[in-house]
Amino acid sequence: MRLRTVIVLIALVAFVSILGYQIELTLPGTPPDINSTYTPFTKAPPSAVGSYDVMGYVISRDDAKQLLQTEEGRNQLSADNGAVEITEDLINLGRKAFYRETFGNDILFTDVVGILDGPLGIGKLSKAILGLKGKGTTNLQVTLDEDVAIGGRTFTAGTVINTGLDVPKGSLFPLGLVTHVSDAKLRAGITCALCHTTVNENTGRIIEGATNTDVNLGVLLALASNSAALFRQTDVSPNDIPPGSHTYITSEGDTAYLPDAKTLEDEVDASLLSWPPGNFVSNGDLKNNSSKVPSSYTHEAWPYAWSGVASIGWFHGLTTLNNAVFGLNADPTTTADESETVLGIDKEIYLGSMFQNAADAKFRLPEGVQPSKFVDDVDPTPGAPGINWTIKMPEYPKGSLFMQNGLMAATPGLPVAAQLNGMSAWQNTLAPPPYPAADRNTLERGAKIFTQANCAECHSGRYFTNHKVIPQREVGTQPVRAPASKSFAKLFVPPKTYPPNVPVPVPPNAPVLSVPTDIAPHDDIELAYALSDPDGGYKVNKLIGMYLHAPYLHDAGVAAGATALKQETDGHFSIADPEQIGMVGTLMKGIKPDPTASLRMLLDRNLRKPMVAANQASPELQRANVSGIGHEYWVDEAAGFTPQDQTDLIEFLLSIDDDPEVLPASNRDVHSSAF
Repeated sequence: MRLRTVIVLIALVAFVSILGYQIELTLPGTPPDINSTYTPFTKAPPSAVGSYDVMGYVISRDDAKQLLQTEEGRNQLSADNGAVEITEDLINLGRKAFYRETFGNDILFTDVVGILDGPLGIGKLSKAILGLKGKGTTNLQVTLDEDVAIGGRTFTAGTVINTGLDVPKGSLFPLGLVTHVSDAKLRAGITCALCHTTVNENTGRIIEGATNTDVNLGVLLALASNSAALFRQTDVSPNDIPPGSHTYITSEGDTAYLPDAKTLEDEVDASLLSWPPGNFVSNGDLKNNSSKVPSSYTHEAWPYAWSGVASIGWFHGLTTLNNAVFGLNADPTTTADESETVLGIDKEIYLGSMFQNAADAKFRLPEGVQPSKFVDDVDPTPGAPGINWTIKMPEYPKGSLFMQNGLMAATPGLPVAAQLNGMSAWQNTLAPPPYPAADRNTLERGAKIFTQANCAECHSGRYFTNHKVIPQREVGTQPVRAPASKSFAKLFVPPKTYPPNVPVPVPPNAPVLSVPTDIAPHDDIELAYALSDPDGGYKVNKLIGMYLHAPYLHDAGVAAGATALKQETDGHFSIADPEQIGMVGTLMKGIKPDPTASLRMLLDRNLRKPMVAANQASPELQRANVSGIGHEYWVDEAAGFTPQDQTDLIEFLLSIDDDPEVLPASNRDVHSSAF
């Protein structure tokens, strides 16, 4: 039956392509059934249904009931005032968008970048999925049938590519990869689910909100035909590439030559191939600041993003973070208008470098044409900057703390921020499945060590975060990512938005609201954008769901395989297999990091030192800025703790979910965002 389904699907695609019918078909079409996930078995955070979010300020359900009794209160909770009511419908809209909505990035990834034109096309993926015979996988493997040379490397025929794509049990589609048949063309787009859901490898059930720790984005993108379009996400600037033979018209009307297409492609491919599995460069600042994909267990986890730059507006910055994925990070064309100011690259060179070798002929820049005019002519979203579906915020082309580049991802026909706010509301309902913890006595001992080791100084409160941004020079972790948003902050103006009842497209003279900035400490905002400190900072993460999310630290450099360590007769741990330590010894070899061993690497200085050395010996990891340094808050013998103390603490850390069996006394104060 499954084979017949795939045959029908392929036949349908071919039929549409041959006849050229103007239809649109989306596959798989709906989010996974809730019963195929672990969500019904989790202890969810407290329900917010019935409460309101007024530009980040939460009005509880009970307070809302009181306010709605008066005209003044109803005005306060009106959409005209920026209020968003948390309803089941909003949450359901968010879940649907999380799994299905691409905000139009299908055009970018298919027609410009060419993710279906490389050796990992839809036929190869379909064949690999068929080979699963209905079983789920956390790592769809594809075998190359010919030699492929990219980025200075050759992948010979027969090489097995670990894509890291997750396929649920019984499914014919990877999570987060949505295909469309439109205008007689098959296109593929990416949704949130690609990186922020995973599959339990034993049961095939979906773990909603968990990090896809091995999604191999660098390889997937490098194997596309025009990876050069994504140069902004790498350390490769077109300014540094020698000119080729492709002519273009400058903004002054002169004829000039674009950077050599092949050289640019090779350099970008090499940079993308340096990304380890589970990592992605989310800031287009021409630095290869590879960072781990975060989880979507967002309740009480503000500020958001690794450096805490998403901190104001609806859902205390979570809506800002969700927008950044689609309104900024996934579409480099959104930076074109400010490329000279932000990146030091002329706009025409910026766009010309992206489109001179576009996968689809319609989007391929002809000779002797001004790139900006050409892109305007082929833009699928005329009137809006970029290729994705976006709207200009009131301050555009300037950016703000609310929308970094002054653009908001928005689907025509829905109100402003409807899907973004819906995803925020839904993500705030997510929790990890319970961890099969050790006995309670072990957890209680571990909780005491947590307090004695001063972990609660930062990982405080009920959700194990004090919501602060810590200077990079203090926490000591990889420094490149922390100041990555600084260039955007140079253009910031006071943030404004349209009310959440304004339709998209935004009509002329639509009302405008100011977005309050006092919801986040000014000092933390300054530090997050590296304005008060040139090195910037990193936010304090919540610790919920750690057992799902090895490797550790923002660069994902702290890792060890299940057999990497051994316990000596005196109780201390030593390295048994040096080939299974660090990112270089785990995910880069297709080996899943073991959370227990990886946490021991995090806590023990004698184990961390050789692990860091192993990472630093890898040229790829050095280019991607992955090492596993910093966060030197040791719980080891030199700090006065025994190996058993260390083990008890690790068991306690792994047990933390949204309903911890044991909560340290220091964390029992309900650390809430009561605004």
